[in-house]
Amino acid sequence: MLSFDLKYRWQGFDAHYQGQLEAGVTAILGASGGGKSTLLSLLGGYIEGQGTLCFDDQDLLSCLPHERPITTLFQSDNLFPQLTVKDNIAIGLSPSRKLSSEQAAKVTWALEQVALQEYSDSFPDQLSGGQAQRVAIARVLVREKPILLLDEPFSALDPKLRSDMLHLIKDLTDQYDWTTIMVTHSPGDVALLGGQVILVEAGKVVAQADAKILHEMPVNSPFNRYLQVSTREK
Repeated sequence: MLSFDLKYRWQGFDAHYQGQLEAGVTAILGASGGGKSTLLSLLGGYIEGQGTLCFDDQDLLSCLPHERPITTLFQSDNLFPQLTVKDNIAIGLSPSRKLSSEQAAKVTWALEQVALQEYSDSFPDQLSGGQAQRVAIARVLVREKPILLLDEPFSALDPKLRSDMLHLIKDLTDQYDWTTIMVTHSPGDVALLGGQVILVEAGKVVAQADAKILHEMPVNSPFNRYLQVSTREK
């Protein structure tokens, strides 16, 4: 379980996030500027907060980002244009890309998991957007970290590719028992992923529920209020 009680203040923005997340997928909904990505950054250690952050009884708050059992996928795929697909994955294991036979086998395995075996020697500019994101996901696989943070990494993809990537993330989360946390503006993403959903407003977690609540939508639910506001803003 990932548990957090984190405070963060920046230029008048006062955030205080509290929550407990089981293994599986948790989507973060909320209006722009409400603090969704700030929560992800605090969990990843990319900004400094105060409070507590634990995963399976291990204190993470004192750990540097690279020391935490966390991998993050941002809106950019963060591939190195001068490296092949295979090397872009290998760098997740070793910055020098000098791999043992066991590590090389792990890269080959990861390529198979994301169906990119035929592209191992290709360069990022030879890939589609969906293929590039699959490379980033393969890098996640070889790192073998139990927590995956996603900050709208598929927002630039067309609907079919976006759906494919979400299905892949859901399947991998279930297969490897990850704790996957994804920021999104799309209730459709939440419905596809299932799992849990939390609502962030003004730097606070104001609601947490099973993703099915977006279908049931009780009148007095904070999610109902958020979706009504989101619809009016479109």
